[in-house]
Order: sequence, then C-alpha cells, then structure tokens
Amino acid sequence: MSSLSMFPSPPPVGFTSVCEVNGELVAAKLGEEGVIQAQYCGQVGEFPSLHFPPDSIRASREESSAKAAFLPHDETVWKRAKEAWYEHGLGAVLSELVTSRAEVPGWLGWSSSAGLAVVRWLGSLHGSLFPHLALSNEDMIATFAENADWYHSAIRAFSWHPHIHKFAIALRDNSIKVYSRTSKIVPLLKHKVQKGVAALSWEPQSASVLAVGCQNCVLIWHVDPMSLSSRPSTTTCQVLSRPGHSPITCLAWSPHGKLLASASPADTAMMIWSVSTETGVPLRRVGGGGVSLLKWSPDGNKLFAATPSSLLRVWETETWTCERWTNLAGRCQSSCWSPDGAVLLFTVADEPVIYSITFPRDADVVTSVKAGSKSAVVCVDLSQVTLEVEEEVLNVGGSVHSMVWDPTGERLAVLFTADPEKGTTSQLIALFRTRLHPVLEIMPCGFIRGEPGVSPELISFQENFESGALLAVCWSNGKLSFIPLMFVPSDDVNRIPRNGFGNGTVFTGQMFSQQ
Repeated sequence: MSSLSMFPSPPPVGFTSVCEVNGELVAAKLGEEGVIQAQYCGQVGEFPSLHFPPDSIRASREESSAKAAFLPHDETVWKRAKEAWYEHGLGAVLSELVTSRAEVPGWLGWSSSAGLAVVRWLGSLHGSLFPHLALSNEDMIATFAENADWYHSAIRAFSWHPHIHKFAIALRDNSIKVYSRTSKIVPLLKHKVQKGVAALSWEPQSASVLAVGCQNCVLIWHVDPMSLSSRPSTTTCQVLSRPGHSPITCLAWSPHGKLLASASPADTAMMIWSVSTETGVPLRRVGGGGVSLLKWSPDGNKLFAATPSSLLRVWETETWTCERWTNLAGRCQSSCWSPDGAVLLFTVADEPVIYSITFPRDADVVTSVKAGSKSAVVCVDLSQVTLEVEEEVLNVGGSVHSMVWDPTGERLAVLFTADPEKGTTSQLIALFRTRLHPVLEIMPCGFIRGEPGVSPELISFQENFESGALLAVCWSNGKLSFIPLMFVPSDDVNRIPRNGFGNGTVFTGQMFSQQ
C-alpha cells in the first residue's frame, strides 16, 4: 500500500514546484519559476499569471441583518411573506407573520405563533442529530465548500471548461471572471443574487453556459465567447431556485450537458435541473441530513452523492435508484472518479486514508451500480510523517480536504487539512502516479510546494490538456499558478528503454494493487 513515507523530499524553503518532467517534479528558486518552466516545457497552457491579493478584494457584507431597516414602507405583509418563503422557507414565513401580527387577522397571527414554536422545536430536535443545520448560511458554505479557507480566500471557486481553453474564477467580492487563452477580453459577471458563491461548473456541451452555486439559488450565465463586451448583461442569466434548497455548495453537470445536479447540506433532496426548461426534480432519500458533495461519473451512468453524516450514495442515472454505503468513520470529505467511471476514490473527514469502490466496466447502466463492490477498500495510507528538509522540519499528512484525478487517469493530487494541534502543515500537495489497467495501481510521485508560508486552497486539473496533465493551484496569497505535468502514458511504459526516461530516472517504489 502506498504511503507518504515513500515520497521523495519536498523542495526546500525558497523553491517552488514548477513542473514535472521525466517522471520527476522540478522546482525553481523564487523569481525564476517562469524561466525554468519555459526551459523544460515551453509555453505550456499560455494562460496569464494571476494574482489577487486578499487585502485588495473586499468581502461583500451580508445584508440580511439590515434588510428590515431598508424595506419599502408600502411593501405589504403578503409580499414580505412571499419573499421570506423563497429566501428561507416556512420558518421565515411564520416569523414574518408573527412579527407583523398587527397587519394580519388575529387567528392567523395566533396560528402562526403556534406553528413557529413547532417549527423551532422540530428544528432543534433535527439539529441535535445533524449539528451542521445550526450553522449560519456562511458558516455552512465555509464548512462544505471545496475551498480549504473559503472565508479568507481571495479566489473562492475555480472551474476549467471541459473542452475549451478557458476557466472561470469566483472572487471574494462575489464577482466572477472568465479567462480564455484565445481572447484578451475578460468578462466580469455580477448579479444582485450572486452572493456566497461556493461552486462553479461549465456545461460540457456548450462554450458559453456557466452554472454558479450561490447562497440562495443557482445562476446560469450565458457568456458569449464571441462577444466584445466585458460586462455581460444580467438578462443573459437564468435563476434556478427551490424553497429550502440553499445554500448551494456543490454543482455537477451530466457529461452530455442536458442535466445539472445541485446540492445543499441543509436539504435532504438533491435537485436535478433541466436548464433549458428551468424545471427541477428533487431526489430525496431518508437519512444523511442533507447532500454535501456531488460527482457525476465521466461515463454519465453514475452520480455520487455524499451527506454531512456517515452515509454516501451512488445513483444510477437511468431509473434513478441508488446504493448506500454506511457506517463510515465520519462524513465524506472529498471524492473523484476515474476517467472510465469504474473506480471511485473518496476520503473521510479526520481519517488519513483514501478509500476506493470499484464498479464493473462492462455492465449496463442499471446493473453497474448494484454490481459495485459492497465495501470500500483502503488503497492509500496518508498517516502523518515528519520530513526534514535541510534545516526545516515538516509534519505532512493526516486528514484530506480535497483531491482531484486528472482526465488521463495518470495523476492524483491530494490537498491536506492543516491541524494546528497535531502540527501538520497544509503547504504541500501530495502528487501520486496512478494506473487503472489491468488493476488500480497508486504510487508516489512527489510533493508540490509554493512560496514560503503560502498554502494551496483549491486544486483542479484541466480536462483537455494534450501533453500530460495541467494542474491549476489557487494559493492563500491570492496567486493562481499552473503546473504542467509532462509524462509518458503508462500504456506506453513497456516500450520505453529499461535505462529510464531520457535524462531522468524511473521510480521503482512499491505500487498498490487491489488484487
């Protein structure tokens, strides 16, 4: 079984990882990153170097506390109740009616007061079973967002387009910017309901459709790639919402682009939206306390859904039935599918391992989920290790915050959660080499490091990189870097001379196999 103790030493302080060549990670001194990367890889990606200092981006203030003071005086209680229903659900409606008792019939005020007491009692009972339901919207987003430090991060969300050389980023001020390799125009997206952005996702079969997971809804932007405007009109934006389905912390498009799945940790139903008709169907199952994580398999046959409790589900997408995996040590923290949709990797909060679930590659849609392995198998040990790099001592490993698998199935990047009590650092990204055939194999590649004192907060692989894999890393200092991983596909390894990859060396460490 692969473990962190088998990894080579990370770069020393003052060096940053810039690329992978010949099976080895290359580091450069601060200030020389561009020169070294160009020397080894040329102008790979050709994306701009971006830096958004956190102090320069003002976080938007929550307006709910001051909302009542600025409501128009001619707004009726019925209109306020309607807005409360769409924004916060039944409890907010009853609270509004109780607050405005002088404006409603006496019997309605009395019944609303009694109903509010019942709702609060049920809420407290439910909250004792699922403590996350007692969190505010912002605290819930920060807890379940993919970003490791959503509150303080300058870049709160990131998304590559699956087929086009462009990406979108959401900033702390709730604005979204779209960068393209083929255009100097950077569209800036803003909307009055675009608050608390936690997730971005491009529609796979469109060059212009971007889904945004917000505090109270899902926004669908239509960003025309041929437009010369840097401020697309909000008239090109659709709003998808459902009472009780908020905040939105995760989005997943089906590979064919016809369906969009959205999830909220506060809603036990995940929504399956038909964006073209602006209609949604809730898929609800008892247990879990909400839906915190969604991942659609690349083959489109399966949809992974994790809950804030020790329960996860895998849905098959023809009849929309699901299989459950229970009795985990905690909630599922992160997950990713192999490119063929046959292997699911996931991690559990506060547990230093990676689990795998396998599904048959030759099964039809309905039986593929039911025929999956009934128990999760530990495939990587991420227990804490102590590394000495020159005069520096680093404690690496432990709980995983997020992980991503590149579209070729050759590289797996793992981002750790910092634990001050145990002294573990989150400054390093663990990079593994993987192989899917004939069986799953995972082995160490190396550690990726940034500038001194800076930690990675978001990681994502470009889905259409042609020369290996391209890893985007959003750092805590507001920088966005691109790290090209140039490698020979494992299917071609047997045709490479035994003396190694050119001037590099072949890693001969132990590999993990499920068989």
